[in-house]
Amino acid sequence: MGAALADALAEYVAHLEVERGLSEHTVAAYRRDLTRYSAYLRASGLADLDAVDEARIGSFVEAVRTGADGGRPLSAASAGRAVVAIHGWHRFALREGRTSADPAAGVRPPAAPKRLPKAISTEDVEHLLEAASAGDGPVPLRDRALLEVLYGTGARISEAVGLDVDDVDLDRGGASVRLFGKGRKERVVPMGRYAVEALEAYLVRGRPVLSRAGHGTPALFLNTRGERLSRQSAWAVLQASARRAGLAAHVSPHTLRHSFATHLLAGGADVRVVQELLGHASVTTTQIYTLVTPQTMREVYAASHPRALA
Repeated sequence: MGAALADALAEYVAHLEVERGLSEHTVAAYRRDLTRYSAYLRASGLADLDAVDEARIGSFVEAVRTGADGGRPLSAASAGRAVVAIHGWHRFALREGRTSADPAAGVRPPAAPKRLPKAISTEDVEHLLEAASAGDGPVPLRDRALLEVLYGTGARISEAVGLDVDDVDLDRGGASVRLFGKGRKERVVPMGRYAVEALEAYLVRGRPVLSRAGHGTPALFLNTRGERLSRQSAWAVLQASARRAGLAAHVSPHTLRHSFATHLLAGGADVRVVQELLGHASVTTTQIYTLVTPQTMREVYAASHPRALA
């Protein structure tokens, strides 16, 4: 039943070229990945495909990610391409009766690394906040207060719209807001002067007007019917403000939360403090914000290391 690795690979490559009609470039990529794979199998003492199991394929994927097999370490995307080639080879071998099983069926490509969350500059945040307060009446006061709270505390939109008036402490000596995150986990986050001033203006001149249409809800942020502002409506407020500020293409529901974390870390905040402020259960989640560019690393090194300028 088994087939020698070299013969099996040659047969599959011929299938790709002749029957599948793949381009020369694609066939070359398959051949390169599968040659490395078959070399790894031979180095592991396996002479044919029928002796391969799922664990062996998984160890190969790990080896090419790190270069442990002696080759160049591959990115997640390149290793994923190799997994696709391996899937195809084993499926072909099973279909042609060369093997008795497909050990690659349960092997998944490695996950791509998490990308740095998008954040906007402090200048763009200012433009966004100014755009939110454009116009007269209670709604612009509410919108400015909402976005100031989102950026000033790193709250999720769902956490912000879930606030009640009693969750906010506007004491100028230590203003804070009580947020309820995932699983109703409570955290108290300090608020800066800008968020406090925006909330005071809204509570004095905006919320009383909006509440007249409602029935005495304790919600902090109200819609024009005097009811609690929904998450969807809060998202619409953010999008409308972003359009007025010329930032619509760069703003998502989490933009202000991402910007809050990124700007804190850029200002020297400890990652564990930012973890607490964001309400992350694990510091690993927060560390995605600590990714920096090589230029930033050089600048920090030059400014911080005692012998950098020696």
